[in-house]
Amino acid sequence: MRVSRLYVDMPLVVQETISLDEGCAHYVRTVLRLKKSYSIILFNGLGGEYQAEIMVVSRKQVLVKILSFVDRDIESPLQVLLGLGVSRGERMDFSVQKSVELGVMKITPLISERCVVQLKGDKESNKIRHWQKIAQHAAEQSGRTVMPRIESVALLAAWVKQQSGLKVFLDPFATQTLQDLQPEGNKVTLLAGPEGGFSEQERETAKQAGFIPVQLGPRVLRTETAALAALTAVQVLWGDLGCTDA
Repeated sequence: MRVSRLYVDMPLVVQETISLDEGCAHYVRTVLRLKKSYSIILFNGLGGEYQAEIMVVSRKQVLVKILSFVDRDIESPLQVLLGLGVSRGERMDFSVQKSVELGVMKITPLISERCVVQLKGDKESNKIRHWQKIAQHAAEQSGRTVMPRIESVALLAAWVKQQSGLKVFLDPFATQTLQDLQPEGNKVTLLAGPEGGFSEQERETAKQAGFIPVQLGPRVLRTETAALAALTAVQVLWGDLGCTDA
């Protein structure tokens, strides 16, 4: 039987018994439907994971005993940051989920000229929490032991000026490909546009900030496809996809 994995935002110490917070307790009790004596794997995003056993499941609390620490690391040697133009509904959710599965370390939702989604006030903070929860579940499912971060929403023009490493933006009109490039210090920053693509001014702004335009092939890809295709490509070229000893 597959052992469930759960992210917990708290210190974990072998042989200690912890009480899960209400969100985690609800997930264990109602979604996973785990019972007393069931095994579970916990991780807190700081590296490694913990074998644990459920001691109590009740309406008031879920108690879990930490049995042992496993020094497990499946993180890519390539640090990938993603600036992702905000897209509508399930498209953005899908992009966040699959980006985490493909090893991204940080995602910054970006507002650009052609974004069709407007995020202000409570709507922005609610969306960030929603996307972080999607990232959490993707990390749990994919076996990651480091928790990727969803940053606050930023303006594209300001964000591009703050990045470092090999900086790439996805542009169907570009002539270069990823194979023409080489990462700097195992760090790659990808910029993927919204559903309407980049404006000419945004292309120039990105170039002036050191971003290199690259195309992923002869076909024009949808925004969610382009970001995931680029993540897959950089992990194959410089990361750990296809690595037999990972």
